[in-house]
Amino acid sequence: MKLSILLSMAAAAVAPALAQNASTPGPDKDGKYEISAEGIRGLFIPYGASITNLFINDTHGIERDIVLGFDNASYYEIDPVHPHFGGVPGRYANRIKNSTFVIDGVEYKVTPNENNLQDTLHGGPDGWDYRNFTVVSHTTDSITFSIVDPDGKEGFPGEVISYITYTMTKNTWSFKMVALSTTKKTPIMLSSHAYWNLDGFANPDTPTALNHTLHLPYSGQRIGVDNILIPDGTILPNEKYSVNDFWSAPKQLGANHSAPEILGNCGFNCSGYDNAYLVNRGQNGPYDWRNSGPVATLASEFSGIQVDIFSDQDAFQVYSCPGQNGSLPIKSTQGLEGRKRVVEKYGCVVMEVEDWIDAINHPEWQREKKHIFGPEDGAYVLEAAYVFSVNK
Repeated sequence: MKLSILLSMAAAAVAPALAQNASTPGPDKDGKYEISAEGIRGLFIPYGASITNLFINDTHGIERDIVLGFDNASYYEIDPVHPHFGGVPGRYANRIKNSTFVIDGVEYKVTPNENNLQDTLHGGPDGWDYRNFTVVSHTTDSITFSIVDPDGKEGFPGEVISYITYTMTKNTWSFKMVALSTTKKTPIMLSSHAYWNLDGFANPDTPTALNHTLHLPYSGQRIGVDNILIPDGTILPNEKYSVNDFWSAPKQLGANHSAPEILGNCGFNCSGYDNAYLVNRGQNGPYDWRNSGPVATLASEFSGIQVDIFSDQDAFQVYSCPGQNGSLPIKSTQGLEGRKRVVEKYGCVVMEVEDWIDAINHPEWQREKKHIFGPEDGAYVLEAAYVFSVNK
């Protein structure tokens, strides 16, 4: 497929955002771009095409900033921890076993960056959420970022051009991620790596998110992993009433923290969640992801804030922040007077819409057309909508 055709496809994919010509200011004093709609406003930065703030009014009418991040855009590049706050991990999200994969009989080695350089996480040490995107379009309710990822960067074959569009409508944050391989077959899998605390760290009873209630109505299965969270090829049942059962009924993230089997659930000697749950909607026949019901619902009784997540993806990663240790600050827009202004263990939850993780190393899963893209293929596309409401 000619490059001109590929770029035309990309332009069509982001046309709704580019077609708007509303005049908007540039970044604010902290280097952030604002977009908003009724009941919702968010701030974004070019670094990693990241969401830095998301404001929703809670059950008391108080505006809460419910995603993690830093106060100033300049800190993202110098933060030594780099927790992937709000960015787009790419060109391949999550983990790649042994930092290798095979395409058409050719083995590729990408740059390792995790577990003593045993595997590659979120695209490597200079993955997409370590880089500055270009602001293509910015209106009052939408912003589009773009990046050109060169052939050979981090060891990945071929050039990839990507457009990330965030849009606000009434009580809803939506995004569309489009990526085009222009020269060679290459793995592509993207996601949003936003960290959530629906209380804005202002709940007087707890600084954690363990009181948040999670429901994954389509996720009766998860991908089995080893002690360093690399898929081992198994698909595991989330048996009813087990620690990974969020499908049979909503339950709090901390509900099973006293159960013996929670230890090791998120890796070696780790208690909590860092799991890829499958989204099984096939039995319902053809469906429109926008109307088939949310793949996940997260809610807090304290703030009353609820988010229903709609996605076209077939997996959903949940990370309950067991690795946080108080070393990361919360923002000036968050917190409770008299409490330490840090992210404590279990202080957040990451919810990543994506496909089956590391499927490039499991051909028996038959996910190749959702993970490997070349110039002759169509664009990689991910869409999701986060719909907010307040429970009184």
